Amino acid sequence: MKPVVAIVGRPNVGKSTLFNRITRSRNALVDNLPGVTRDRHFGDARWNDTLFSLVDTGGFADDKEDHFSSQIRVQVQLAIEEADLIILVLDGKNGISPFDEELIKILRPCDKPVFYLVNKIDGLELEFKLYEFYNLGITNLFSVSAEHGYGIPDFLDILTRSLPTADKYPQIDLIKLAVVGRPNVGKSSLINRILGENRLVVSDLPGTTRDSVDTICTINDRSYLMIDTAGIRRKSKVSARLEKFSIIKSLKSLDRCDIALIIIDAYEGITEQDIKIAGYAYERHCGCIFLLNKWDIVEKDANIAKKFIEELRYSAKYLSFAPILTISALTGQRVFKIFNLANEVFDQYEQRVKTGKLNNILESALKRNEPSLHQGKRLKFYYATQVSSKPPTFIIFVNYPQAVHFSYKRYLINQIREKTGLIKTPLRLLFRQRTGRIEFGSKKPQKKSIKKKR
Repeated sequence: MKPVVAIVGRPNVGKSTLFNRITRSRNALVDNLPGVTRDRHFGDARWNDTLFSLVDTGGFADDKEDHFSSQIRVQVQLAIEEADLIILVLDGKNGISPFDEELIKILRPCDKPVFYLVNKIDGLELEFKLYEFYNLGITNLFSVSAEHGYGIPDFLDILTRSLPTADKYPQIDLIKLAVVGRPNVGKSSLINRILGENRLVVSDLPGTTRDSVDTICTINDRSYLMIDTAGIRRKSKVSARLEKFSIIKSLKSLDRCDIALIIIDAYEGITEQDIKIAGYAYERHCGCIFLLNKWDIVEKDANIAKKFIEELRYSAKYLSFAPILTISALTGQRVFKIFNLANEVFDQYEQRVKTGKLNNILESALKRNEPSLHQGKRLKFYYATQVSSKPPTFIIFVNYPQAVHFSYKRYLINQIREKTGLIKTPLRLLFRQRTGRIEFGSKKPQKKSIKKKR
């Protein structure tokens, strides 16, 4: 496996900026507001052909007014325990803090390499600011600017030479699952339940998760990338700039996932915002599974599950293919059944249909129910083929593609579902103009034989 490098430090010293700089991404949220990062954030990095995993952590502090500070400290300590190498980031602009001294006391007994970075040193003229930090009893300091890149290449040269040798391992095929929903419906609690540890900060306060957090897990010999996301609130309720960025990242998580696990608070019932979030997933053509969470505290009667399912199917008709499962992240009720469903959805999501079979299905569908006329002219369907998977996407060549009514398109999709068994995945059906080909159901013209003259 790849070696793991953890970045730790007090709030607002530039840990997430350093994470983005090393991973060459913008995956970690960055803001001048302290405490932006709360969970451990994992990313892949490469330097001089050396691969390693990088872990961003929340700011290490003891703020009694901050509801999350104690949980963040636990997350930081877990990251230190799991890492092969640790980077402590210090603030060269604002100087030494008591939290720096506390972190150094924690790190001194570690039997792992520790690198001490003095960040926000934007050039050679600011190198003198390092002298203050020698009072901490550290002899080997690195001056860098995570924002501008000053000193980063030299530091990474030394860091990669200190990493344990990474084992050669095969590329893991991951099923990417994005856990989405309104704030406080139990997204992080679900992932913690699956992982069997408090990997993510959980609280009753809405908006606890601010960033999209990736975690890999293996269930029954199949690997999954679990993407925890910030709660998506109504636009009218979103005011803070940081929350807007969090919601944008949540929506981007839908763009890169295979399956969206749409969590609904069953105790509160299905809301308009739940349906809107489902619509976001539908628009991005990812597989979908509805999870009715907190089922353990829902008042039960004989038909309660049936009522929920009927209401959900009525409100989100466009996701009629999405399975529905009642769960409890708190008690673990039916949580691991999610993966059986996810496997079924994913297997259909990446399915390919042979061209011959597809054309037979469509020819049969056209004979059963012919399309309506377009301006007095008959629609002619010539040929169909699958152009991609994830989701299965088909193109049909037709003489007037703009004239295919949406109800007839839906009919064709349902016919493909019925004949191929692709009943739990989105399907895309596109129409393209093509003329001069043999249409479905017509006979090929016979070639006239030409007798050679003697």
